[in-house]
Amino acid sequence: MMEQRNLVLTIVLSLLILLGFQYFYERPRMLQQQALQQQAAEEAEKSKPAPAARSTAEPGTPSADTLIDKAVDGERDRATVIGEASRVKIDTPRVSGSINLTGARLDDYTLKTYHETVDPKSPDVTLLNPLGTADAYYAEFGWSSADKSIAVPGQETHWTADHPVLTQDQPVSLTWDNGAGLRFIRQFSIDANFMVSVTSRVENSTQAPVTLYPYALVSRTGTPKTLGYTILHEGVIGVTNGVLQEAKFGKIDLGAPVSQKTTGGWLGLTDKYWLVALIPDQKASVKMSYTYAKPHGADKYQVDYLGDGETAEPGGAIDASQRIFAGAKEVKLLEHYRDELSIPLFEYAVDWGWFFFLTRPIFALLDFIYSLVGNFGISILILTVVIKAIFYPIASRSFVMMSKMKALNPKLQELKEKCGDDKVKLNQEMMALYKREKVNPVSGCLPVLLQIPVFFSLYKVLFVTIEMRHQPFYGWIRDLSAPDPTTIVNLFGLIPFDAPSFLMLGAWPLILGVTMFFQQRLNPQPTDPVQAKVFMFMPLVFTFMMAKFPAGLVIYYSWNNLLTILQQTLIMRRRGTA
Repeated sequence: MMEQRNLVLTIVLSLLILLGFQYFYERPRMLQQQALQQQAAEEAEKSKPAPAARSTAEPGTPSADTLIDKAVDGERDRATVIGEASRVKIDTPRVSGSINLTGARLDDYTLKTYHETVDPKSPDVTLLNPLGTADAYYAEFGWSSADKSIAVPGQETHWTADHPVLTQDQPVSLTWDNGAGLRFIRQFSIDANFMVSVTSRVENSTQAPVTLYPYALVSRTGTPKTLGYTILHEGVIGVTNGVLQEAKFGKIDLGAPVSQKTTGGWLGLTDKYWLVALIPDQKASVKMSYTYAKPHGADKYQVDYLGDGETAEPGGAIDASQRIFAGAKEVKLLEHYRDELSIPLFEYAVDWGWFFFLTRPIFALLDFIYSLVGNFGISILILTVVIKAIFYPIASRSFVMMSKMKALNPKLQELKEKCGDDKVKLNQEMMALYKREKVNPVSGCLPVLLQIPVFFSLYKVLFVTIEMRHQPFYGWIRDLSAPDPTTIVNLFGLIPFDAPSFLMLGAWPLILGVTMFFQQRLNPQPTDPVQAKVFMFMPLVFTFMMAKFPAGLVIYYSWNNLLTILQQTLIMRRRGTA
């Protein structure tokens, strides 16, 4: 019975790791944080605090409260808001949109190469939206001054552009004169992908030196609907002083900004697949901050940084180099920017998780195989073979031991009849039998335990990497990162009936259940009838459970089961126990 108890514990442990660990780890903190935020929001509504006084030596960036005021005015249609302002069009192979000449904000930004659904005719993914819309999301760059008498460009400043369209080959320069001897020039350029460079210049024609502080911010209204995936980080992300910083949406304290001084680094807001990140000059010292507020009851998130003061002497000029990444978190692209622009840990914008030492190699191997075969589904099948080959020595020894265990079943049954209800004596006799036959009942669980991290890591890769998004396999699987869309309830689409989500048992989950059943039949059967019934239902339980998982993971599990059945059958036939 010992081997059955160990197997039960192994299965329970697998389920806890795959489904429960992060939930039970995160849930208490989430509930506590939500209670604190609700309490803070209620207090803020009762008595809204006065704005904090700014230092006369160092100004601050515009606050979330200030920037949302003009946005909450009816949440108008996006196209209407965009059409009301003069704009510079953005047109590259991968991006379309525009820059608002009022405020020089980057607030209209669409990804041409990504669609909202697996249908290639579905709308392109829209990343940034202007103020005045329900889900305003934009970037802003500027200069702050400690001297309030110096006019600097603000949210309502109207700029003049030297070109009507920004392309990867044609930068656009915006200019504004404050009428008091300062001329501001802001040049935008964009590469062939998702990196926008902003060069801000101030020319001083006055008779006195002027000190200004460069800043940049990203502001977002609303909390993403995907909040709740405890396996995935969505929210504030960045690197300060070489250390990765993360703060989830819904878990950021309401009120005062969280700030840190750093040289270089980056800071942004991340979704499952998309990232908008501010990247200062990597040699510059800046103060990076993030804030969560609820002006007018709307969730408002802001990340920003403020640089050290720059002094423009009379007749001189100052410059600030800034960048913003706004696009898809493609691993190779992030690694390219990391190396080319010396952006530290930029590839960690992808949430590799705690098993990063497995998820990153697994993704790299999958991507390499994909470059050879051209299909991520086939890549998963080949990856499974590679993993089976790595674990082959351990699995073979385990299957040999399980084969011995199966051969001992008649003797175990005799011991059970001999000992009757004396459980203590039965266990003693069983241990003595195992020792005589040189059988280790625990060894059969080892391959399962070793593959739990691999299984979880592959799940993570399928879930978080955009390379898997909308990738087809064959037949009805059009998206390996989504669950199998078919269901046996309507005979896989033959009957015009939309089954409830809890009855969505697709073809691949059923294949998984069948392979698991046959694999189970090759293992030593429990001598305890209660345990036997429990194990009989395990394939059914896993079938329902895995129906909600990404199809790519179910394909991996099913293919792994089939290879295990073949391997185990060959070993058992050689030993005459099949």
